[in-house]
Order: sequence, then structure tokens, then C-alpha cells
Amino acid sequence: MIYSYIGITVLWVFLYCYIIVASIDFGAGFFTVHAKITKQDKKINHIIARYLNPVWEVTNVFFVFFFVGMVGFFPDTAKYFGTVLLVPASVALLLLSIRGAFYAFENYGPDTKLPWLIMYGLAGLFIPGSLATVLTISEGGYITGKESHLDLNWTELLLSPYAWAVVFLAIVSVLYISSGFLTYYASKAKDTEAYKLLRYWFLFWGPPMIAISLFVFLSLRVQNKHHFEVAVTHYWWMFLLSFIFFVIAMILTLIKKYHGIAFIMVMFQMAFAFFGYGMSKLPYILDPYIKLNQSVTNPSMAITLIVVFIFALLLLIPSLILLMRLFIFDTSYVRGKK
Repeated sequence: MIYSYIGITVLWVFLYCYIIVASIDFGAGFFTVHAKITKQDKKINHIIARYLNPVWEVTNVFFVFFFVGMVGFFPDTAKYFGTVLLVPASVALLLLSIRGAFYAFENYGPDTKLPWLIMYGLAGLFIPGSLATVLTISEGGYITGKESHLDLNWTELLLSPYAWAVVFLAIVSVLYISSGFLTYYASKAKDTEAYKLLRYWFLFWGPPMIAISLFVFLSLRVQNKHHFEVAVTHYWWMFLLSFIFFVIAMILTLIKKYHGIAFIMVMFQMAFAFFGYGMSKLPYILDPYIKLNQSVTNPSMAITLIVVFIFALLLLIPSLILLMRLFIFDTSYVRGKK
């Protein structure tokens, strides 16, 4: 059914937008804590604060739309994922609450306490790790029992090399994406001290991300051989383009030029890898329980959801661009003049 493919494409776009925006936010939190502990906070915290102040409240909007849309388009996901992901989802919700509480104390409290700052920074790494569990479980092999009583095989999950590879990839990708954007942000602000430190982090986290990505691929061959073969046979070109964009971003950063273009290359890199993964996984959403064409909602509901979510994209993305133009990319704001 064409509606199912349109629906999953729209949802994947929402999830991709969330990954980019949230990664910058989560990584910035970790860098704030790291700088505080290593006594480098005076170099970069003002840069990070100027980015986070106008953006943090809208970060989770894309994720909420994705979650609601997934259940709306594919109702069976609520039954399967809702049962087996109760613990990981609860952990992610708790960590999101910690970050929200930190922002409240930061904005309205008299001072930021180091324990709160540490919890805030670590939560930004643990959230993508816990959410990445969804992608791991969707490959199959971790759910036991019948439809009436589903359960998650925790032993299999915790001992799985693929599961841990995905968690580490999520964490390292957050640090890579965030440092890439913040390097551009510091260069635009003409803040030399912050730029040197953030550029170092971006160059540092790039190679580990590629190494872990390769390990995820190799471990996927063991976890889900069919998915691996489809990805390598039909979508290899998308992963090759992703690597080419990574190389371009690294080269531009090494020569200290065109950091805005470098971050665009990072976005292309993540887009081709993310959509290549998603396309090679189809028709399964949860292997082998949920297939795209068999689990989609009725046509009238699907059409309604597609229209609503496309309009939401057309509203959210320009709004985010406007927010960035008014604050994040405004020269006076970036340089701390307003």
C-alpha cells in the first residue's frame, strides 16, 4: 500500500530531524560538564548557553510527532513496543525529566550546582543510548512469548554485541554531531578559544564514529543476516556517499575553512546513513512481527495522518529556521551583543 510507504517516509524525516536537533542539545550538555570539570568552562560555556537558551524547549517536538505518528500509522507498534520497551522507555522519560528540571533550575535558580550539572550532562548521553534500544530490538531475536504475553529477553539483549554497538554508536554520534555544529557556531562568533576546543572535539570524535559504524554493520550480519545482505547489495551506494560526506567534513575542518558547509556535510552524512538503514530494513518495522503493508491503519486514517504530518513538517521546519535566523545565526546574538 502506497500510504504505508508515504507514512513511514514522513515519520523517518521527523525522526531524522529529531536526531540532528537533539544530538546538538545532548552533546552540548556533555561538553558543558566536561569543560566544568576540566576547568575550561570559561572557554565554551557561554557559546553553548547562547545556543541552548532559545532552542531547548522545541527539541522534543519532533520526537513527540514521530511517536504519535508511529502509533497512528501502525497501531500494532503500540502492542509490541509498548510491552517490551516499558523499562527502556521509562528510563528515557526519567532522563528527559532530569534535563527539564535542570533547565528550570538553570533559568530560575540562583546558581547551578555541580551535581545537577553532572546529571544533566550524563542524561544527554544515556537518553540516545536508551532510545537506540528500539532500533536494536526491531532487528528481531530479542522478543519471546506469544502475542498474548510478550516479553523482552534481557539476557540476550545485554549480552548482544550488536546491541552494545548500537548504544555506543548513538552516544558517539551525539558527540560528533554536536561538536560539528558548535565548531561552526564558535567560528561564526569569532570566539578563538571556544573554536579551538570544539574543533579538537569534532576531529577527535569523527574516526571513532566511523569505526563503531563499521562494527555495527559487521555485528548486524550476525543479528539479522537478511537485513545486512539487503543493505550491502542494494543500498551500498548510500553508505558510500555517507562516508564521502564524512571525509569532506573532516577535510574542511582540518583546513579551518567553510565550517558551515562542513556541518551541512555532516547532515548529509547522517541522512544517507540513516535513510539507507531505514530503506534496507523494509518491509519490517519489527522483525518478524510487524510488516509495513500488513500493519498499516485503514486508508482514510492514513490519508488524514499523512496530510496532518506533512503540514506539521511545513510548519515546524520553517519555524525552526526562523528561530535560528532570529537568534542562533544572528551575528549580534552569536557574539553576545544582545
